[in-house]
Amino acid sequence: MSLSILAVDDSRTIRDMLRLALTQAGFEATTAEDGVDGLETLKDMSEQPDAIITDINMPRMDGFGFIDAVRAQDTYQAIPILVLSTESADELKSRARTAGATGWIVKPFDPSKLIRALNMVAGKGAA
Repeated sequence: MSLSILAVDDSRTIRDMLRLALTQAGFEATTAEDGVDGLETLKDMSEQPDAIITDINMPRMDGFGFIDAVRAQDTYQAIPILVLSTESADELKSRARTAGATGWIVKPFDPSKLIRALNMVAGKGAA
């Protein structure tokens, strides 16, 4: 079964890299350019994604605000959220967990590890 992933990142290069890695793994990839766009995109999706990937440092609405906004809606409580960021400080990871993030991956990312993590958090087992 193919996973549906929403990837939110303000870098076009990262969005393109994520889209490539996800589609090569047989996943359906939807992208958004920041937290505001991510919320609008999530709302417009015909079916909920199996998982969400979000950056932290973005304009308009950062990853923390995005995670808070997603978790504030009962409809999206069960969707795993992975943070994909250049940041690696423990206090930021803790803040993301408190907000409702499921996991944290530091950029640059290894596509195979990302796919494995997505399969794990989405409950589909190992890749």
